[in-house]
Amino acid sequence: MAADLSPALGEVLRQLAQAVGQYEDDASFADDHDRWSLYRVAMDTPAALPLLFEAVSLEPDGPLASGVVGDVLERVPGDERERWVRILPPTVRDFSARRARDLGVLESLKQGAMSAEAVDDLIDGWSDWLQLRAVRVTTDQDALRVVSQRGRTKRIRQAAIDALRQR
Repeated sequence: MAADLSPALGEVLRQLAQAVGQYEDDASFADDHDRWSLYRVAMDTPAALPLLFEAVSLEPDGPLASGVVGDVLERVPGDERERWVRILPPTVRDFSARRARDLGVLESLKQGAMSAEAVDDLIDGWSDWLQLRAVRVTTDQDALRVVSQRGRTKRIRQAAIDALRQR
């Protein structure tokens, strides 16, 4: 979908393209696929993240902005995630807000800061994505047992059983 880009966004996109080594003459970035490609490269270029943040804050395509933020959340420190979520329009913010919370849970599990009792209390509210990722990051045998018994899907429960056997 082509969009009418603000002059401010156009300038930030040109700067972003240069920052990631994409020197395209006459690049208008009117097409959302072209902007997505640029954003994907920028996500993997830590020095470009400030320009990416600015571009996403000006992005007229809400779902595109949401997709970028959803991916960026795994690449930025936990204390920066809320700032990224807040730049999204409220109509497309829910997914990224949930992903930011999920990533916080994963960090707690990875650090051993979440007890098996907490996992037991909270697991029903976790997405399938979070349950499966939790199995991959936790080394807590009791937490893995909870997931092996209460995971939402057979795949999640089996992954927890396999993790218990391997650890």
